[in-house]
Amino acid sequence: MSKHITHGYHMVEGKSHHTMEDYVFAQFKQVDDNELGLFAIFDGHLSHEIPDYLRSHLFNNILNEPNFWVEPESAIRRAYRITDSTILDKATDLGKGGSTAVTAILINGQKLVVANVGDSRAVICKNGVAKQLSIDHEPGRERKIIEDRGGFVSNFPGDVPRVDGQLAVARAFGDKSLKMHLSSEPDVMVELIDDDTELLILASDGVWKVLSNQEAADCIKSIKDARSAAKHLNEQALAKGSTDDISCVVVRFQ
Repeated sequence: MSKHITHGYHMVEGKSHHTMEDYVFAQFKQVDDNELGLFAIFDGHLSHEIPDYLRSHLFNNILNEPNFWVEPESAIRRAYRITDSTILDKATDLGKGGSTAVTAILINGQKLVVANVGDSRAVICKNGVAKQLSIDHEPGRERKIIEDRGGFVSNFPGDVPRVDGQLAVARAFGDKSLKMHLSSEPDVMVELIDDDTELLILASDGVWKVLSNQEAADCIKSIKDARSAAKHLNEQALAKGSTDDISCVVVRFQ
């Protein structure tokens, strides 16, 4: 099934004063008679341990849910919750930071289930038209939810809205000190793969701060090699002035 589906990824360390906090997962896996494509970006903040933990455990937790094959959306939601609870329980070992996540599970080359917390993003391109499959969880958009939980959203210090003046995303794994005001509930979307489907991009916000969904799709649509496409997309983000850690996965269906 995956013979005509290829994937590649590329990562660039940003210009900040810490080492790379992005982690990538991209592989095909056979489960009984089914074939799964498992793709993810985990963008850590104040943490390597938590995105690394997600890379090692999140997909296993999803696939271990007994109802995954019948109700993948509810299985993913539950696995995200369980994984976050475990991370919070292990805060002594994993530290105080957190991580975004965007995961895409391709089931038998036909059905794509995307989930995310935070601002790492999934974009699919069909017939040349880019469509976002994830929700950017920005504090400004979720102000009421955060305030209902007893938190606040402030642009000070800095130039972007932050939960309790600290975190620039409204949902994340970890972040134990902010968890009272911070959700780890994913948004989940299902997309069917058809003959018009050309490519899927998963990328951290280092790409999306400087490129629109359509610009990202346009700049790699003619590059048939998925790994080369991922590298080119990151180079475009750098050329546009991105200084953040950048990581992306490109899946080509044609």
